Amino acid sequence: MTILSNTLSRIKPSASNAASQLARDMKAQGKDVIALSSGEPDFDTPEHIKQAALQAMTQGETKYPPIAGIPALRAAVVAKFKRDNQLEYTVKQIIVSNGAKQIISNALMATLNAGDEVIIPAPYWVSYPEMVSLAGGTPVTVAVSEAQGFKLSAEALEQAITRKTKWLLFNSPSNPTGAVYSLEELRALSDVLLRHPHVWVMCDDIYEQLIYDDNQFYTFLQVEPALMDRSLVINGVSKAYAMTGWRVGYGAGPATLIKAMETIQGQITSGVSSISQWAAVAALNGPQDFLNEWRASFVMRRNYVVEALNAAPGLTCQVPAGAFYVYPSCAGVLNKTTPAGRVIRSDKDFTEALLESEGVALVHGDAFGLAPNFRLSYAASMDQLQEACTRIQRFCRSLH
Repeated sequence: MTILSNTLSRIKPSASNAASQLARDMKAQGKDVIALSSGEPDFDTPEHIKQAALQAMTQGETKYPPIAGIPALRAAVVAKFKRDNQLEYTVKQIIVSNGAKQIISNALMATLNAGDEVIIPAPYWVSYPEMVSLAGGTPVTVAVSEAQGFKLSAEALEQAITRKTKWLLFNSPSNPTGAVYSLEELRALSDVLLRHPHVWVMCDDIYEQLIYDDNQFYTFLQVEPALMDRSLVINGVSKAYAMTGWRVGYGAGPATLIKAMETIQGQITSGVSSISQWAAVAALNGPQDFLNEWRASFVMRRNYVVEALNAAPGLTCQVPAGAFYVYPSCAGVLNKTTPAGRVIRSDKDFTEALLESEGVALVHGDAFGLAPNFRLSYAASMDQLQEACTRIQRFCRSLH
């Protein structure tokens, strides 16, 4: 009899985490590796946020925190939603968790029964379908093409909904594509959801602050307030404030749902690190002007990477409107052969051969539900991006 449960048969390891760990292992072995596989800003956490954490420690804010979050942070989240999104919540409608990932997991565990379906547009963040399966639900992926701008259409959503549908799990700006939904596109999706009152909406807005050019961010409830009683809005401080290691995410939704999520969290992790929570208070309530400088830097990096990848033989790359990823197609290199004799039959072959040959770590597109593509994070220094793109171009030119 094995010690392991059958639960493990329903999920698989994160491909992005695996790629990043492999890159770290290769670096530890002394190999020259550029890792563009992780969704993590290379900026340092702003000083005023770090000082808030230091002050919290100095003042003895080091005890067990409330399960759903310290009052100051829940209030800061309420203020953030009103200031940035014109959404009105009470503190009882807010929960703070160990990253946005736990918010999603808590919600799925609190709501899914066997056979319940969750619609997930593909390409998707690698953890979405795994978390649904882990909670006992059934992920229903709906493929969206590059020609559609990697965005779910109202028609495709309508066709995917069944009487078993419990949630639409929605992410804009998107990981891995950087796609951003317009007001009109969200209106069309909202109209579908209004016709199906049994379907709830889970909005993962973690990349909200990373919008470029003339694009604007909207969350579902700004477009259709009537969805308020069946929506969970998810966000956090990881991406916008370069606080990935602080592990603070937050969610807003109906009080009954939030209370159920709190019950689950109380039996699994309890509250988030008190020190991290006070840092998050400073992030949400403090100055936001540095975000403009960061966004300008991301735009410069994005433009360089897109141009460089489109110059690589066999690759094509759209210009993303948000987040800090590109999701190029490598269809043009399939069935070609490396100088070492390896035939590139898939996007996974491409990323593996590139890592072996040139030491550039990316994540293959099949892990995100749409191939043949790959995800490259441009949340790295320009020096690293320039060297990585030089290596990618060289690798593509070497194929025959």
